Amino acid sequence: MDSVQIETTAPLTLEFTQIPSPPTAISSNSRISKDTIRTSLKASTADCVLASVYSLGTGGILLSNLLVELGASPVVFGMLSSIPMLVNLIQPLGAYLSERSTSRFQYLLRTHGIGRLIWLILVIGIVSASLGVIDAHQLVILTLLIVLFSNLLGGLGSASWLSWLAMIVPRRLRGRYFGTRNSAASLTNLVCVPMAGLVVSHWYGGTLQGYGVVLLVSIVFGIVGLGCQYFQVDMNPQAQNTYYGKSPQTSEIQSEVAKDESSEVLQSIHLPQEQLANSIWKNSNFLVFLLYFSFWALAVNLSSPFFNLYMLDTLDLDVSYVTIYNSLQAGATLLMLILWGKLADKIGNRPILICIGILVGVTPLLWLGIGVNRLDIWLWLPLLHILTGGTWAAIDLCSNNIQLGIAPTKNQSIYFAIAAAVAGASGALGTTIGSFLVQFTQSGGLLGLFALSGLFRLVALVPLMFLQEPQRG
Repeated sequence: MDSVQIETTAPLTLEFTQIPSPPTAISSNSRISKDTIRTSLKASTADCVLASVYSLGTGGILLSNLLVELGASPVVFGMLSSIPMLVNLIQPLGAYLSERSTSRFQYLLRTHGIGRLIWLILVIGIVSASLGVIDAHQLVILTLLIVLFSNLLGGLGSASWLSWLAMIVPRRLRGRYFGTRNSAASLTNLVCVPMAGLVVSHWYGGTLQGYGVVLLVSIVFGIVGLGCQYFQVDMNPQAQNTYYGKSPQTSEIQSEVAKDESSEVLQSIHLPQEQLANSIWKNSNFLVFLLYFSFWALAVNLSSPFFNLYMLDTLDLDVSYVTIYNSLQAGATLLMLILWGKLADKIGNRPILICIGILVGVTPLLWLGIGVNRLDIWLWLPLLHILTGGTWAAIDLCSNNIQLGIAPTKNQSIYFAIAAAVAGASGALGTTIGSFLVQFTQSGGLLGLFALSGLFRLVALVPLMFLQEPQRG
């Protein structure tokens, strides 16, 4: 990330927190140097890399494998996937609280810091299970509870984090920067996921103890990642919501974020807080995005939580094989993210979402012919994961960019929270429906679910035809 170049054409002026804060924070009406912007972006990338290590231990294939080893049912897998989405309903509350804080950094340190430390309880639970103090069923329940509370705390801070990053990254660099940032995370997964899988499957004390070791290491990396945010230039949310009326000179970052907002939204800056809901309802472009985002989340999550279950349970593959597949997916994401970022800056995000969305829609249908044979295990499954990594790199990047462009600067985290809450509820509903369909249907239920999800994904793309993407500056 040392090679990321940030070009600025004018001095940057922002209002920042007035309470004790990171050394890189700048007091009110002071100017931000180019080096400070670069340092903030590099710190955010380092945080992303370390958070990727944290995530591989607290979710994904390794956590799914733990539940398979403990004999969890498909309904439990559905709950595991739906909890992180369902708790997004708390994001509006988190955004409300964050907008009344005076430091993005300190607010996120409280929410994400506690949320990551909670996973130490599961480490203790794994040790207790190894000693015979608790049984497998109790450990499954403990795992779900930790997932719930950790994600609740994360949900309280997610909108504030995204708003913080939206103010730091200039609009014209978003595609390239987020492409590079996400590529760094994908490279981390490419290297670390197979290593973690080998540790879990070959640990001398068994897979349960092996996962406990990986989880402990992941937690340490997660806490260090939060420390990287100390080097990001801090912001006062209250100043962000009022800077139009306070400062005659706004920053390049802020002006780029604001320049595509409608006059209606700009006029609403001085309206009372209770009229925020009216401004949201009048923002038809945001509502169209919500329709797409929610239905897409439902369609995707009908099947996405069950691909790992299909490989680990139905195909009975060893976890080390599945982690290799996930690494191939991360590698494809790594290779394609920078390309998608540059392309999004050039032609826009909406065309990419529509075209690649069609490909993502038909991908679940490609699982219908997968079986337990050498050709499928060594050729088709790796190719499927490579395809998934390359296409989802575009979907995630462009969806994030469009959301950043549509949300106005005023009460920005509120808009992010609403989008996350709506998509989270829809995604949780999709996962719940999928888990019950798998649980209570006969053999072949997973394959039928994959086909249904593919159909729904294609229908979910229709609202994008009516979405107007903000101009790129």
